Amino acid sequence: MRVKTGLGQDSHRFILAHEHKPLILAGILFPDDLGLEGNSDADVVLHAITNGISGITGVNILGKISDELCLKQGITNSRVYVEEALKYLNGWQICHISISIECQTPKITPFIPAMKQSIAELLQITVADVGITATTGEGLTDFGKGLGIQVFCIITAVQE
Repeated sequence: MRVKTGLGQDSHRFILAHEHKPLILAGILFPDDLGLEGNSDADVVLHAITNGISGITGVNILGKISDELCLKQGITNSRVYVEEALKYLNGWQICHISISIECQTPKITPFIPAMKQSIAELLQITVADVGITATTGEGLTDFGKGLGIQVFCIITAVQE
């Protein structure tokens, strides 16, 4: 059996308070929080996952391919970017993902079960194979100070 690991990262600033855009993380709506800046839905969790899959496949989705989908075709749902990245696995099977979210707000913990379920369905793995942690980073970065959200993930894939 062969094993590969992909590291994904992404970050976005919050929109200005007078702007109207929903906050979506891992495909889950956070109804009472400011959205994130970006051309798409700015789902920073799914963007980090997309980048992690790209680390396994070597095919960068965020950039030229996502710009084509978002800016030219009007597809702003970040789930589509993950689905696009999954097309390039070529026999590799994702078996585990670990996600770390850094932000002051929103409070992530109440949403973790729904986020894990959403990610598990998208990646076709079990909920037990999705780990999510959240931190404020003791307020040492702009993310911990409430200016945005940063996400890191590690994805493990196997090939029999």
